[in-house]
Amino acid sequence: MRNFVARHPLVPFVLPFAVFMALLGMAPLVPAPAWVWAVLRVGLPALAIVAVSLPALDLRPTRPIATAVVGTLVFLLWILPDQLIPGYRNSVLFQNGITGHVASTVPLADRADWLILSLRFLRAAVIVPIVEELFFRGWLPRWIDHGEDFRLRPLGAFTVFSFVASTALFGLEHGSFWDVGIVAGAIYNWWMIKTRSLGDLIWCHAVTNALLSGWVVGVGQWQYW
Repeated sequence: MRNFVARHPLVPFVLPFAVFMALLGMAPLVPAPAWVWAVLRVGLPALAIVAVSLPALDLRPTRPIATAVVGTLVFLLWILPDQLIPGYRNSVLFQNGITGHVASTVPLADRADWLILSLRFLRAAVIVPIVEELFFRGWLPRWIDHGEDFRLRPLGAFTVFSFVASTALFGLEHGSFWDVGIVAGAIYNWWMIKTRSLGDLIWCHAVTNALLSGWVVGVGQWQYW
């Protein structure tokens, strides 16, 4: 495995994200109890992270307080449009055949199942920040700018094109929430430029997702999950 990763340096940055996205796509096609998918969506990306990504990870934030503040700001910006403008996300801009439709992936019967909710929180606050930051901030902009030799490009270095492209792709990944996804992607990219630290971005993203998860369960706005 070590030799394979050495020959293919993109693997630590891309594989966990690919595993995570594949699991999201497979779930509607493979019938299984909800708890099985909840376990797989945490366990398999975690296994990929441990198996291939640890050498690329540095989880120590360089600016812990500011990073937490930025993560909190992104959370507030994420929920703000829907709180200020009732029916905001009913527009065809957000609900269509391309971006999908606003709907929770947590069935009503599972919203009182604390095993499933705990695994979903773990996935949102721990797994997602790692796999997405490895991909969107650790690899994608450097690959856009430098191709296969992306490691020659330092973390946090963007051209205008790689900044815009990675921001847009991050937003589109979030379906009907593409608008706030783009805003979040731009802020995360900006913070990556400021900190040059994947650890800061992982923690920043984790704060955002932990707060959003608490909001979902506490307020009952399940559309964000």
